[in-house]
Amino acid sequence: MSGVIVTGPPKADAKDVDALAGFGVATVAEAMGRTGLLGPDIRPVQQGVRVAGTAVTVLSWPGDNLMIHAAVEQCGEGDILVVTTTSPSTDGMFGELFATALQRRGVRGVVTNAGIRDTQELRDMGFAAWARAVSSQGTVKATGGSVNVPIAIDGQVVRPGDVILADDDGVVVVPRERARATVEASEAREAKEARTRAAFLDGELGLDRYGLRETLVRLGVEYRSYEEYTGEGAGS
Repeated sequence: MSGVIVTGPPKADAKDVDALAGFGVATVAEAMGRTGLLGPDIRPVQQGVRVAGTAVTVLSWPGDNLMIHAAVEQCGEGDILVVTTTSPSTDGMFGELFATALQRRGVRGVVTNAGIRDTQELRDMGFAAWARAVSSQGTVKATGGSVNVPIAIDGQVVRPGDVILADDDGVVVVPRERARATVEASEAREAKEARTRAAFLDGELGLDRYGLRETLVRLGVEYRSYEEYTGEGAGS
């Protein structure tokens, strides 16, 4: 297939990217109306790591990492490489050598809808990675593709310059023009959760705080004692 390498795409403001790094993926997705998640199959190869950065996107042929090599040149400080393929692939398209080159350029991590390898080395060097699969299967460098074009992962569109936030819970994409508003919505959500947390620590129940007792009644859910439910007498 032919392709294109787009240079100099617009990016989300760095201050907003860094602010989003202070929130969890779940918080940001909820703050955006439960949107933006790349899907549960994209999993981290490490634990306890959260990164946020601007997307450099790659569309590759399955089993071919030529366009990742091309994308390295387009990556810079604060970016996250986001890779997908034209059809499903679990081949190990990304490993320690790519991570070395990207880390040198200030890239914060990689997210791929395909496979990754050298996972121990990636953890040792502190290069964050999220992938659909872990596979030692190698790739070729023979087919054209594209860099810095809109791509789709699990139906979620990722454009170059969008914000990618990733942690132990998965990956979420924030459209670059919504970054500031999403920071503000995430701050409001965290403040609300802090109040709820304090209430729970004080003994309040979610049933009462969220008005869920009325919901149970509306749905016809009843409370019955064990004896009523089983038909057993108290003395039996």
